[in-house]
Parts: sequence; C-alpha cells; structure tokens
Amino acid sequence: MTPMSAPERTYVSALETRSASLAMREIWSPHRKFTSWRRIWLALAESERELGLPIAEEALAQMRQTIESIDMDAAARHELALRHDVMAHVHAFGDAAPAARGVIHLGATSQDIVCNADVLILDAALRLTAVKLARLVDRAATAAARWKSLPTLGFTHFQPAQPVTVGKRCALWAQDALEALEEVERRVAGLRLRGLRGATGTQASYLSLLDGDRARVDMLERRFAERLGWDPSRLWSICAQTYPRIEDAKILASLAVAAAAIHKIANDIRLLAGLKEIEEPFERDQVGSSAMPYKRNPMRSERATGLARFVMSLAHSAFDTAATQWLERTLDDSSNRRLSLPEAFLALDGAVDVMVNVLGGLVVNERVIEARLRAELPFMATEEIMLAAARAGRDRQVLHEALRRHSLAAAARVKEEGGTNDLLGRLAADPLFNGVDLAAATDPAHFVGRSAEQVDRFIEGRVTPLRQRYRDRLAEEPTLRV
Repeated sequence: MTPMSAPERTYVSALETRSASLAMREIWSPHRKFTSWRRIWLALAESERELGLPIAEEALAQMRQTIESIDMDAAARHELALRHDVMAHVHAFGDAAPAARGVIHLGATSQDIVCNADVLILDAALRLTAVKLARLVDRAATAAARWKSLPTLGFTHFQPAQPVTVGKRCALWAQDALEALEEVERRVAGLRLRGLRGATGTQASYLSLLDGDRARVDMLERRFAERLGWDPSRLWSICAQTYPRIEDAKILASLAVAAAAIHKIANDIRLLAGLKEIEEPFERDQVGSSAMPYKRNPMRSERATGLARFVMSLAHSAFDTAATQWLERTLDDSSNRRLSLPEAFLALDGAVDVMVNVLGGLVVNERVIEARLRAELPFMATEEIMLAAARAGRDRQVLHEALRRHSLAAAARVKEEGGTNDLLGRLAADPLFNGVDLAAATDPAHFVGRSAEQVDRFIEGRVTPLRQRYRDRLAEEPTLRV
C-alpha cells in the first residue's frame, strides 16, 4: 500500500480544495500578504528618502529587486526565534536586501505595516466580490426577462396563494443580489488606509524622525499613500494602534447581507426543485444520490446554502472583536482576524460562483408549473366566476352558496380521495353557471397582475445601469471545482 503524502495527513480547508476561486485564494494567499508588507516597507523608505532621511539608493534598489522573492522558510525560522511575525519578515527582507537592513521599518510600528496591507487586500477582495455579485444580478435578471410572463402559483407560508410569474420571482432574486452588491460597493468606497501613525496612533516616532516638523510628517504620509496607489484623502483622520476594528465588522456585515441574499435564492430553488417546477443544471454523468439513481438533488444550491450560513455566522465574530479592543488595542484581534476575514470572503466567493452557475443554467419545467397552477386556480377564480354569473342576472347570494358547496366538494375529492380538482366540471354541470365562460375566468394570465411590467421596469431602472458599470466583467462563467 502506498503511504499517503504529507498534505493528506494534515487538515486542509475545504475553502481551499473545494469552494473558493483561484482569484480569491490568491488575494488571501501568504504571498500576497507578505509582498504587500514589502511594498509598504519600500513605499515608507522611498518617502523617507524624499523627505531628506539618509537612505541610500542601493538600499531601495535591493528592496525593489526582492519584493517578490520571499524566502518563506527563512521567515519561519526567524519567527520561531523572535515569536513576532512582522519582525521575522523584517529580518527576512534584510537578509534579501542587506544594504537596506538598517532602514527597513524605520520609524514604523507593526500595524503601520499590517493594517495598511490588510486594507489593500480587503480592497482587492471587495472589488472581486462586487464583480461576482454583479454577475449574479445579471444572470437572475436574464432569467427574469425570459420568463417574465410565465404564470406560476404563488406561495405565502408555503401555501398556495395568488399567482405570480416565474420571471417576477427571478427579479426578486436579482433585487436581493443587487442590494447586496450595493452594500459591498459602499464598503469599497468607504475604505480608508491607516497611514503612518506609530505605536498608539500619535505619530510620535515620525515626529522624532523628522525633527518635530509636523508638516513633514504630513508630507511623509501623503507620499507614502500615493506610492501605494492610494488617494491620500482616504486615510483615517484618527486611530489608535490599529485602524478601528469596527471597519472589519462593517465589512463582514456586508458580506453577511450578500450571504443572506444567496441563502434566500438557494432555498427558493431547493423548494421549487422539490415541486419539480425548477431545477439546477444537471450534467450528463452527474450522480444525484448514491442510493437512489433517479434523483436530481439540488446539490449546488445546498452547497451555496451551507457556505452562506457560515459567512453569516462570522459577522458576529467581527462585532465581538470590535467590541473587545481595550483602550488603544489588544492582540486578541489578530488570531481571530486571520480566520474570520479571509474565510468569510472565500466562503462567499464559492457561494456566489455556485449561484451564478445555477441561475445561468436554470431549468424551468413549464408543463409542471402549468399543471400545478391549473390544479389550484379554480379555487382562486371563484370570485371572478361569481361576478360573471351575477352580471348575467343571477342572485349573488345564491351563487356564493353554490360556489362554496362545489368548492368544498372539490377540495374533499383532492384531499380525501387523492383525485384531481374537478371544480370547473361541477360548475359547468350546474345550470346556475350556464353561459359563464369558465375558461376565460380561469385564464392564468388574468391573475398575475403587473408582474411582467414590474420585471421590465426593474431591469430598465436598476439592472441596466449595473450592466453598464460592469459591462466588461459580466460574461465570464465560474468554473466549479466539484
């Protein structure tokens, strides 16, 4: 027997192996994190040199040349000895750029590096999430337009209710996804860099470094932000050792909003799949059940539901972290954020990709939908039938009693005998209803109100502008890994 390889003997997150896309995994990768740290150290050193500090060009050149070539093993050895991840990477960077050893991290505290890098990573992750949510809106809106006029039985309390259309239901899914997208877009617009603030946010170390010149400290921070490609006006005006952790709570809350939207869409599809009205795309060799070969379980929507539930649960953790930062800062945020931030994005990424795939290939079984609607519609049409007969001169109260009696008998046949709804046949045989066009009175299109019009207005007013904003990014199809 061949022994298992090392990775098979240790835990690996399912977000890595099954769920999240390569693009999102790269954003949260150690390489992205530590190269971001090096970019920040370089931007700091370059800005300090511009402000007159004695930093040699050779030091900067070596830093630029070694940003991408990180010796992770060396950094791990340093951290084992130092018990400090930032200082471990300061040493590893110094090993790679020896001319810069004395100026790397000059005047900085750890959170000048970590917080700013985290914001750059969060910015990239939020922007990718926004693109994927835009695709979800687009696919749901495309389905809404396609089936905007197809009547279907509505449900309240999961009990038969006034008909809607399949497209109207899809438009509601698109609207939820659009609300989530706009929430994420607000987080992108509101992101702020921490800037260069020192150990407790007072900038004392930078004042000392620049001979107490406040204007030069401000100039240092502006040039630092610009070198990172960041608008200097988008910095926190005041902070402690870290940027306020309430910002993380807001971000995870926004992801939870998106997760709730996905959960709702997925649950609706699961319910409709149980009724055989709507199904997920099903591949030729796909297996629905290991025991029941005929099954077509809505496994993709179920996966999205589970991932969305996980994302929603992480929002509470972020609020706890924000609430328990004592005074200028406590370190209990660090171990929590290493998990909650990346995993929330990775899990949501997987859930969105799944639902983009499902809505892009949605199967609508029109005959099943029509049959279920036809089975319930006679009961809902009784008022129309009564009014039509009354207009022909019959007594309304007599008509009401006859309709009540025939409806109860038809309902008993369905519930007690397992038969079909024969209400229309009973009414056709009753002389009271002679001359009433029962087919016209039970036309499904008569009962869906302005559903199709509402779909058109929603797409024109809200989806079309979104499609313009993301027009170059909508066509890509997600690749599901399992």
